[in-house]
Amino acid sequence: MAGTPSDLASFVEATCGNGALRVEENLGAGYVRLRVAEAERRQAKHDIRCIEDVVIEMLRNARDAGACHIYVASSREGDIRTIVMLDDGSGIPSTMHDRIFEARVTSKLESVHVDRWGVHGRGMALFSVRENVESARVVSSAPGKGAAIKVVSNATALPERADQSTWPLVSQDEDGRDACVRGPHNIIRTCAEFALEERGSCEVYLGSAAEIAATAHARAPRAHSDTDLLFIDDLSELPVLTRLREAADASELLEQARSLGLEMSERTAHRIISGQVKPLRSVAAQLLSSAPKNQHEVDLMSTNRGLKMSKADKDSFALEMERAFSFVTSRYYVRLTDDPKVRVSSNKITVTFEVEDTD
Repeated sequence: MAGTPSDLASFVEATCGNGALRVEENLGAGYVRLRVAEAERRQAKHDIRCIEDVVIEMLRNARDAGACHIYVASSREGDIRTIVMLDDGSGIPSTMHDRIFEARVTSKLESVHVDRWGVHGRGMALFSVRENVESARVVSSAPGKGAAIKVVSNATALPERADQSTWPLVSQDEDGRDACVRGPHNIIRTCAEFALEERGSCEVYLGSAAEIAATAHARAPRAHSDTDLLFIDDLSELPVLTRLREAADASELLEQARSLGLEMSERTAHRIISGQVKPLRSVAAQLLSSAPKNQHEVDLMSTNRGLKMSKADKDSFALEMERAFSFVTSRYYVRLTDDPKVRVSSNKITVTFEVEDTD
């Protein structure tokens, strides 16, 4: 009786050692040709270096699925980070819920999306995510109903920025476009940069599970009239975001939130229904409402008020220094943890790079 592929792999590993599963050909003199699966696994480990990389890959995936609204719930308990992403994109058939995390599986056969973060559409993004986290799964999705995807990571295995609460400062770049120019490269900044880049096509919301549920309950578009809802027996038949919108009471909201991977208490659900948990503004709206309105305001927000270099010139110089630092990154296995700090005194310009190991 034939065994499963996993049974066969276990037998080969037990008989020949793990190396037999990783090597396609021994070339001699210490050289081998890796099997495709092993090469993919190693590439996946390289593609995702921190939890912020996971978030941007998930955001790009939702965008490429046609999502106009993306809700990101982020929380951490101890070393465990949980990300739940809800969207109103094209959705995923139930038969593909697990397979989309396999290498080279993509719905973009005829298209590849190239953006500021690189090439997207190779069928490797979700594979790379799952290879680097504790778990990654589709909680709920169906064609035409959007998706809810939950990722759980361990900060001791996949690092994240120490400061996960600071919002970036936004100013205009040399092309006159709004851009993040200050702040740690944390999950907030990752969502902020994506939200600014995709403004006009994607709206991003970021908060706790309770805040995301409250926001969807208040802001998600209605897909059905009250009359149509009378003929729907189960809210799970509705699109992902609409389920939270149409929850009639705290009990129903709690049930739908948990079915989408958003964990909360019954008391929190009651607070949402009663309006005590306020809905969020979109990430872009929050950024732009707090952006400096003029150069004088930018100067006041600077940590070095005595600088003689203008804020715009200092930001441009810091950006050039960040680009130049890629030379060090490619050779010494370190990366920046924040923007380069530029300090100008009467006769000296000092640039400070805060770094961490990538190994």
